[in-house]
Amino acid sequence: MLRVAVFGVGAIGGYFGGILARTGHDVNFIARGDTAAALRQRGLRIESGTTGDFLVHPVQVFEDPAQVGSVELVIPGVKAWQLSEVGPMLNQMITEGSAVLPLQNGVGATDDLAKALGRRHVLGGVAKIFCYQVAPGHVRHDGATPCLVIGEHDNRVSKRLKSLQEAFQEAGVNTEVPEDIHIAVWSKFLMITSVSGVGTAEGVAIGKLRTERRTRQLLMKSMTEIETLAHSLGITLADDIVPSTLNFVDSLPAHAMPSMQRDFMDGRPSELGTLLSTVRQLGETANLNLPVNRALCELLFPLE
Repeated sequence: MLRVAVFGVGAIGGYFGGILARTGHDVNFIARGDTAAALRQRGLRIESGTTGDFLVHPVQVFEDPAQVGSVELVIPGVKAWQLSEVGPMLNQMITEGSAVLPLQNGVGATDDLAKALGRRHVLGGVAKIFCYQVAPGHVRHDGATPCLVIGEHDNRVSKRLKSLQEAFQEAGVNTEVPEDIHIAVWSKFLMITSVSGVGTAEGVAIGKLRTERRTRQLLMKSMTEIETLAHSLGITLADDIVPSTLNFVDSLPAHAMPSMQRDFMDGRPSELGTLLSTVRQLGETANLNLPVNRALCELLFPLE
């Protein structure tokens, strides 16, 4: 049994923390305000057509990470831009062998955590799932068979990595340990940035995005530009990365939307800076012409 802390109980933290709790792991949720109140009163409700609907109740809820004590695994469930703020708070729960598994979208999103906690504690992670928070303490899995990709930053297969893989597998989540975690992170980045950027700019769900010729062409161009950027930085993505990513997008429910698009629609801070802005900044540093992603960035920034 793992002792786990989930810091921030939104969609991703709620889903993966909930599924570990359902399997019997000692999961401690760190939340405040309405979320903490909902978890205490009604528990954590997960809806999923793949792993099944379930309720975790009662829930171990804390508002201060210092109250949790040491854990083997920390899942930061906050947005990518909040990682720099929470890093020092996570230190209170970490011992020598502890692992921190950030699943935020973006490349370089874990750098701030590594600075605060030490690189040895921070894993690379990719969550292949579409889910969102219906209400505090209520998460809906909306598309894609849940899959985790996890790895040490030096790509060695450590004992703790095997332990985490086994725990998530037993909880019903397909969990992969790739040869190169950095390629896995960039592959997800290519997909989520293009779908988020074009989907938000067009204001349509994935079904319409992928079937209309014009928007599908925009998706392909955005992906191709990010592939070019990755190669310029020494990240060798799969030869078929663009068509295989489009095939994945084609498999998603037609009504699905990425979290950046949902945040934009609801007037919340989004991952625009983590996704499109990163592409633009890295492209400028590498002297690359990335017109589609630059145009999406310039269009959306004034609207956020």
